[in-house]
Amino acid sequence: MLTTDYKDGSPNWVDLGTPHLDGAAGFYTALFGWDYRPGGEEAGGYAMFQLGGRTVAGAMAVAPGEVRSAWTVYFRSPDADATAAAVVMAGGTVAVGPRDVMGLGRMAIFADPAGVTFSIWQPGRIEGLDAVTEAGTLCWTELYTGDVRAAAAFYGAVFGWEIVEMPFEGGSYTAVKAAGTPDGAVFGGIVPIGSDPVEDAERPYWTPYFEVADCDVTAAAAEESGGKVRLSPVFMEGVGRFAKLADPYGARFAVIASAPAPGA
Repeated sequence: MLTTDYKDGSPNWVDLGTPHLDGAAGFYTALFGWDYRPGGEEAGGYAMFQLGGRTVAGAMAVAPGEVRSAWTVYFRSPDADATAAAVVMAGGTVAVGPRDVMGLGRMAIFADPAGVTFSIWQPGRIEGLDAVTEAGTLCWTELYTGDVRAAAAFYGAVFGWEIVEMPFEGGSYTAVKAAGTPDGAVFGGIVPIGSDPVEDAERPYWTPYFEVADCDVTAAAAEESGGKVRLSPVFMEGVGRFAKLADPYGARFAVIASAPAPGA
């Protein structure tokens, strides 16, 4: 599970890029109860979503027609330049090279060998999101890809991720965790894209999961607000009830009402 005790290689930020920032802000504030904090000129218009005064996601406007609306997952890097070099060595590409962000940290944007976009955040004054795992916050990350082994090898080379195979009825789930952490510290999974029974399945992608109190209510609210239910709520024993959604502008994400931890 995710915690704010961020380890190298673990997710520590997520943000939305959309040509319709105001409309998207209205959608997510209604859906998750977030507060929207527009960014000033000094931040290039980069905005924040907050919950109870704590930052839970970022958002920025992108050029219409040039970039698809999408959520991007960031992973903690101790050295952005070294990570960029590792990405290239492992067969990925650098879309935006490492750069300082107002002394708050350093970031970069990459694509893995399958073309999936992801980013890194090297902490400065900001370590990462202020809250994760609780209702209304990021709780899980999932990569849909055509080659699970190749993806695991790439991200393992870049971040040192370790694999945990989690059995379930009919197969196993490839979960990932930061190097040297216990199995219970898994924060995401790598899934064959052919198992994604929703449209656009041929396009690999990272998707963030947000914790919610009631998956069915959230999915219905998303649809009523102009979003799309890409996968209707599904229950999985020991995991919880989850659904795959898209906002009104096409950005894909998922929500989950997680099963209680054993003994909770």
